[in-house]
Amino acid sequence: MEKDKKLWTKYNKPLIEQRADPYVYKHTDGYYYFTGSVPQYDRIILRRSNTISGLAEAEEITIWKKHESGEMSAHIWAPEIHYIFGKWYIYFAAGEKEDVWKIRPYVLECEGQDPTQAAWVEKGKMQCAAEDEYSFRAFSLDATVFENKGEYYYVWAEKVSVGKQISNLYIAKMESGIKLSTIQVLLTTPDYDWERVDFWVNEGPGVLKRDGKLFLTFSASGTGACYCVGLLYADEDSDLLDPLSWTKLRNPVLVTDEKKRVFGPGHNCFTKSEDNQKDLMIYHARPYEEIQGDPLSDPNRHAMILEVKWGKSGFPIFEIEEQKGEEYEK
Repeated sequence: MEKDKKLWTKYNKPLIEQRADPYVYKHTDGYYYFTGSVPQYDRIILRRSNTISGLAEAEEITIWKKHESGEMSAHIWAPEIHYIFGKWYIYFAAGEKEDVWKIRPYVLECEGQDPTQAAWVEKGKMQCAAEDEYSFRAFSLDATVFENKGEYYYVWAEKVSVGKQISNLYIAKMESGIKLSTIQVLLTTPDYDWERVDFWVNEGPGVLKRDGKLFLTFSASGTGACYCVGLLYADEDSDLLDPLSWTKLRNPVLVTDEKKRVFGPGHNCFTKSEDNQKDLMIYHARPYEEIQGDPLSDPNRHAMILEVKWGKSGFPIFEIEEQKGEEYEK
């Protein structure tokens, strides 16, 4: 880590070190709740603070550990914490010790209203709608949840096996915190060159709402310096289960910036500043490009913060700027 710190700049200083796939949820109790992937991929952690910057030094508790074998015994990835249907849920992906790439989506449900103190209960795999013969049958991960017009939607990445596997994004409505009510709808597949570096991938969705529009970011390509962020958008009054309601931008909206030493930015979420006036993007990136061995074995994907700016057209602007002031300092 000391060697890694020498590479930090005023642009890439982490909010939280070695926490990939970061997720921050701002609850009505005034607290920010943070979770993310740990380098060992063996547990689910949670932090809480009443400020964004406070998450950096907040106590980190382990609320769940992987199984010794069978389901949920390997590759514990990309947890997200949500409060929906009157309860706390954590959505995460996991493999099996006997088949580490048999990745599927799973759910934890909290028995109380304080997720840092109450017990978390395993609810098994996320359940698809009864008539859905396709969802969660193959490599599936990176689920997120968002609300629109009183309905909850579940968005996730799943691979299809046509020659070289391709990771697409799908969407469905939710019946409850553990089950979908509609069959999957394809949102996006890797169409462009920047989505097909090393692997053909769309994953890591995140949703931002503003002025009647929904903006859905996603991550693309392999998990090295080629990792980047793309964008879909839709009108909030449209049928979100109609693929034609969504438009995909031709080019990525956030990519590696060598001069600022931000490599492979992606797998982000969105939250609000303490005064609710700013939209904040929490994402992960590395401070260097060269990786020894498998990128997934490199621990230094750090959680970082970016203030979302808004253009005259009403679209978000994702620009890596200098981190300054107490708001973003450790």
